[in-house]
Amino acid sequence: MYHVLYNPLSGNKQGADSIEKVKPFIQGEIKTIDVREVADFATFFATLAKEDAVVLCGGDGTLNHFVNDIADVEIKNDVYFFATGTGNDFKADVAPDAEGLIKINDYIQNLPVVEVNGMRRRFINGIGYGIDGYCCEKGDELAKLSDKPVNYAGIAVKGLLFYYKPANATVTVDGKTQEFKKVWLAPSMNGRYYGGGMKVTPDQDRLATPKTLSLVVWHGTGKITTLLRFKSIFAGEHIKFKKMIYVAMGKNITVKFDRPTALQIDGETVSGVTEYTVHANA
Repeated sequence: MYHVLYNPLSGNKQGADSIEKVKPFIQGEIKTIDVREVADFATFFATLAKEDAVVLCGGDGTLNHFVNDIADVEIKNDVYFFATGTGNDFKADVAPDAEGLIKINDYIQNLPVVEVNGMRRRFINGIGYGIDGYCCEKGDELAKLSDKPVNYAGIAVKGLLFYYKPANATVTVDGKTQEFKKVWLAPSMNGRYYGGGMKVTPDQDRLATPKTLSLVVWHGTGKITTLLRFKSIFAGEHIKFKKMIYVAMGKNITVKFDRPTALQIDGETVSGVTEYTVHANA
């Protein structure tokens, strides 16, 4: 039996369509379940037969909620992911050419955590802080006003040129502290991609042993230079600009801004953030 969990809100609220899309990739009996209706995942997995499998349909946000819901659950069944979101950064990182199911048991264990605004949460791709968080915040506002897909690229360009103001930052990586001026973004990453295809940390390995996270600080540039260089992030080529890109790897990372700025956790927005801390191991 394949238990297909779907999120009706993923993929611009077209998530229910994933049920028909995933069927060609499943050979066996299927039971479909709205993932929002699973109140307790410990009970859910305890009721499954040993040979049963779980298929999670959705995007990065759905995956984030799932890994937090199963944080203390022992999983003995095979778990698969079927990407139906708009960004699909997890899929781009672990199986870019996959057309069907992606087995994710290895990827949903031993995940890092972020502490922000009194909240502690696991994440699977990364933490965006700066203009990336700003774009998510503005995108959320636009999504409430219309069912049309949000143009995040347009938000980013307008933000760079007119609305987003860079902050000064203090970052600490495994006890070593540095300060940066005019910081445009300062993400900490478990995977390589975020923001719908930005290869922000091209050398990050989410299954590396020992486990570490990657921090990138884009700093010191004006609006025009930042805009001209920004497209390089989609190919991971931004890191070659050493004067404006700082990269560090570590187990414990803290980023402090000198003013409140939006932050995103696997695409989920947290507003009014002045500081966040990530730990490679929960």
